[in-house]
Amino acid sequence: MPQLAAISTIDFPFKVSQQEVKQYAKDLFAPSFPQVDRMLSAFDNTEIITRNFCKPLQYYSAKHTFQEQNAEYIKIALEYSIKSIENCIAQAQINKEEITDIIFLSTTGLSTPSLDALIINSMKLNQHINRTPIFGLGCAGGAAGFAKACVLAKANPESVVLLVAVELCSLTFLRNDYSKSNFIGSSLFSDGVASCIITGDHYKSKTTDSISFLASQSKLYYNTLDVMGWEFLDAGFKVLFSQDIPTIIQKNVYNDVTSFLEKNQLELAAIKNFIFHPGGKKVLSAYTEALKVEGDFLKNTREVMNENGNMSSPTVLYVLERFIKSGYEDGYGLMMAMGPGFSSEIILLQMEKH
Repeated sequence: MPQLAAISTIDFPFKVSQQEVKQYAKDLFAPSFPQVDRMLSAFDNTEIITRNFCKPLQYYSAKHTFQEQNAEYIKIALEYSIKSIENCIAQAQINKEEITDIIFLSTTGLSTPSLDALIINSMKLNQHINRTPIFGLGCAGGAAGFAKACVLAKANPESVVLLVAVELCSLTFLRNDYSKSNFIGSSLFSDGVASCIITGDHYKSKTTDSISFLASQSKLYYNTLDVMGWEFLDAGFKVLFSQDIPTIIQKNVYNDVTSFLEKNQLELAAIKNFIFHPGGKKVLSAYTEALKVEGDFLKNTREVMNENGNMSSPTVLYVLERFIKSGYEDGYGLMMAMGPGFSSEIILLQMEKH
């Protein structure tokens, strides 16, 4: 079975409190948008305490062209991807030359050559690495990428697969957009970078944790294309998402999870560790109400959101890392994330400490 050999996440040096961001947004919008006060409650309703930002708050008050923002995206994404990868390599106790595949995930910036090529060139990784750059999966990307990395490792038992997920959501902020979506986005989304190394069966892991891939499932919900995504403007990326997201989750998640588990001869009660992408407060409530699992089964998910905000695709990997650091129960783990499409990704894991 493919196995997780290492995981590494980034805390940016510009982490700020949600209340500071709220006041900053008020000062920023008030001169041009008198109705700003009635929108500010969105910041208090998130349960976010601190936000993970790749730039100091002052950066966002100035107007930036899309070209300028995207150039910053490429620069920062490359710098912090390398930091995360180097930490991952050290944890896994491998040589960088052993990496056989790289999957790079992002939905918040553009680059051709893609970032995986820039990473290979900067780190002087093996020139023959199999490359898979993926754009557009949004919040579902971390789980989707993890599943794809595991499928690659399953197909080639000798493989060492590097997964990198980067989202710099703050760099998509549109200074002059007074839409409700922009306000909700500015109260919720943050920046994150995470990387994992996943190995095939023939690679002997040097870690004490054993987190193995068993199965995965992707699902696209018909007629939900407008629920979440980007509108591409001359000014940059304009966030789009519907207030129907929690309703869609609550309506579908129980059947999706239980039918997936049935295919793997399991029941929901068998799952010991729930590694869910948080999305937001209402999304967490929708999961809780729909699944009705006893105890605080989303504790790690909620704490990652409280401390960082919604970092889109890397967030579920931050949750996985928290399970490893804070301790998990031996047994089955379920990883889940939802994103544009509207879509869901589910992964079944075997989690044991040796």
